[in-house]
Amino acid sequence: PKPAYQRILLKLSGEALQGEEGFGIDPTILDRMAQEVKELVELGVQVGVVIGGGNLFRGAGLAEAGMNRVVGDHMGMLATVMNGLAMRDALHRAYVNARVMSAIPLKGVCDDYNWADAISQLRQGRVVIFSAGTGNPFFTTDSAACLRGIEIEADVVLKATKVDGVFTADPVANPDAELYDTCLQHS
Repeated sequence: PKPAYQRILLKLSGEALQGEEGFGIDPTILDRMAQEVKELVELGVQVGVVIGGGNLFRGAGLAEAGMNRVVGDHMGMLATVMNGLAMRDALHRAYVNARVMSAIPLKGVCDDYNWADAISQLRQGRVVIFSAGTGNPFFTTDSAACLRGIEIEADVVLKATKVDGVFTADPVANPDAELYDTCLQHS
């Protein structure tokens, strides 16, 4: 069967990688995610990935304690690079070609982000992992996922998260948050 989408951008939360430990990367979960991405590639889907960094670094608490927000955001960007490198390694072990591109230059560690190069890599069947967010502080990796999805002309941006649906507020922080039954896009 022909896949519903030719090119997708998959947004994964960093927290999804941590498993039961509550911190870091659970290798079993990482390998399972890599296998699921491999299945998409084998169906002929071009896959871009953005992974958050919340399993390795949470800047909110440090900002409340007085850390400069820009410094905290830069540290968060580096956490996303670490997750991207781990995912690339898991994909390579699953015999899936993958590249990590960073919005901040990290020569010798991963490729610099370039939208045209990313599209070229995707067309060649490689998974492209976008790291370091947008490269700018004050933007979430959700924002980066939408931006990269637009830039690579993805058919859809899919967000895998720890909550089941779209809510009026963060249901983890706000128990009164209500689940939307449907979401519509208006132009």
